[in-house]
Amino acid sequence: MWDVLLWGILPYVMVAILIGGTIWRYRYDQFGWTTRSSQLYESRLLRIGSPIFHFGLLAVIAGHFFGLVVPMSWTLFFGMSQDFYHFNALLVGGVAGVCTLGGIVILIYRRRKTGPVFMATTTNDKIMYVVLTAAIVLGLWTTLASVFSGEHGHNYRETVSPWFRSLFIFQPDIAAMAAAPFSFHIHTLVGMLLFTIWPFTRLVHAFTAPLHYLFRPYIVYRSRDREAGQVRPVRRGWAPIGTEDRTPDKR
Repeated sequence: MWDVLLWGILPYVMVAILIGGTIWRYRYDQFGWTTRSSQLYESRLLRIGSPIFHFGLLAVIAGHFFGLVVPMSWTLFFGMSQDFYHFNALLVGGVAGVCTLGGIVILIYRRRKTGPVFMATTTNDKIMYVVLTAAIVLGLWTTLASVFSGEHGHNYRETVSPWFRSLFIFQPDIAAMAAAPFSFHIHTLVGMLLFTIWPFTRLVHAFTAPLHYLFRPYIVYRSRDREAGQVRPVRRGWAPIGTEDRTPDKR
């Protein structure tokens, strides 16, 4: 019964809360749909911790997608052996996890030690940081455990990955997930808890990340052809606007 509840029912409850909560937040709390930036209070540690955390997190997400969505038979078909896959999982996943953890530690330290930033930290933020940090630490734990436990380590691509993919066809492979080690169970449960509270925390801003900034055209600046009724020659570069023209009179 516990396996059915945890691996057959709970994932769909999490998805329902994630989608429903996000819709509710967008409809009734658009002004709160923000990270509540504190850069004004402190920027030095933010410039260090934020990029490390976000780029590390992107690498972690990419690693989860590759490990959970891509079947093991596909990588074997293209000539990637299990030993090579586990080596890359340890190397890339370990580096990404350490960077993500290091970034979140810097951000938490900044938030705790900077008075105005700490004062702006809500109980909701504190819960979010605890759950997020726990998910990152447990992810590193499972990465190391899957490589070093036993003779060849646990191959989660034979247990967790089939269960994850089976959720999308509404036929959860409960037995496969139940066969995974305890460390993977805890990591998965904390991950589901993180996505359950996601819509109600500042993490919701990830759904509206300004990705279009990467593809927008350059900003075009045009000089003013007329100012105070006078025709001015077009010049390259910047031109003052709203200031007195101090160009010597050449008449």
